[in-house]
Amino acid sequence: MLNSDDALDTQASVRRANLRRALQLVFRNPGVQTRAGIARSTGLTAATASSLVAELLENRLIVEGEQAASTGGKRATTLSIDASHHLILVIVIQPRHAHIALVALDGTEVDVRRVTYSAEDRDRVLDAAVAAVAVEFGDRLLAAGVQLPGTTDGRSVLESVQLKWQDLPLAERFERVLKAPVLLVNDVDAEAIAEAGREESPAGYRLFIHIGGGIGAAVTLDGELAPGPRDRAGEIGHVQVVFGEAARDCSCGRRGCLESASAMGAMLGEGFSDAMDAAEIAVLAARADPRQLDDGARALARAVKLISALLDPTEVVIGGPATVLGPRFLERVRSETDYSSRGTAQVPIRYADPRVALSAGAAQAALTSALGVRWSPEQLLAASAPRP
Repeated sequence: MLNSDDALDTQASVRRANLRRALQLVFRNPGVQTRAGIARSTGLTAATASSLVAELLENRLIVEGEQAASTGGKRATTLSIDASHHLILVIVIQPRHAHIALVALDGTEVDVRRVTYSAEDRDRVLDAAVAAVAVEFGDRLLAAGVQLPGTTDGRSVLESVQLKWQDLPLAERFERVLKAPVLLVNDVDAEAIAEAGREESPAGYRLFIHIGGGIGAAVTLDGELAPGPRDRAGEIGHVQVVFGEAARDCSCGRRGCLESASAMGAMLGEGFSDAMDAAEIAVLAARADPRQLDDGARALARAVKLISALLDPTEVVIGGPATVLGPRFLERVRSETDYSSRGTAQVPIRYADPRVALSAGAAQAALTSALGVRWSPEQLLAASAPRP
């Protein structure tokens, strides 16, 4: 039998779960959802649904809108997302610069800024940028999502070769300044989350492969990230896929790794840097040796075939700077995976959606962590169009 404290805990958890359900319904149908609609969809009484809506209104998570179309009785009042108060801070940390965005609850970026730094002053510049955001928006911050290259458990940077960080409690450091919860997200995981969010009801496995200065992968299942028990799922860059005389030396000290053939530097030459913009990468790609691009596509296809045979993904998505390589590279990867064998099936391969904003994945992860809800595909893509 539950004692009185256990009963109160149970009631509180049920209340929180119902608040999440009601809020998710408004997120999915803003401007259309009503109190009666929430009651019907959840099976709750009209009084309970109204109580949930009242709490969400009080917490400035939703707002009342226009009256819905009449169904014969009193016209119901519609409910929408309150995009005027709470903000999610996104910090995308890269070796030479950071992209900082403040995202409203409707998915729109309301402020975007960029800071640059060197390896020597990176910590100081980042801390100053976070402090500036805290001063300007501190009372409106709901949560923060910090996207970075490297492995993380959500609280600490376990290891980042690019940033030369190891066992760094970065979330705690930023929380002391922001006074809001901070979630760390691996950069490839964040991209995979954003791509999965493009679908209303994503189903099955999706393999996301980021190709830049290095190569990483992430897997989502039914739209949710599928991490490994040691937070190192997707570390495929140093899996050997090229053998014999064709194998090249890799930066890790071995030969034939996927990165040694398919990373952007391997395909475009030593002039490539993750700090380059799309136009600069396009210039390098136009001058690149087609044979190196073909070698990269072939090595990537080998990795894709092996992983696809194991996971049976609904699709494979290639993201990162590699999307600048255009249709020729993509078609070569597709052709290298186009083979018929008993028990196998051709897996669709595409580039990442260019409409998805850089902040979208980390923002979605932070939103889910804070409120337990997800944006609709339209809201997730809204971040691509900053407000005037």
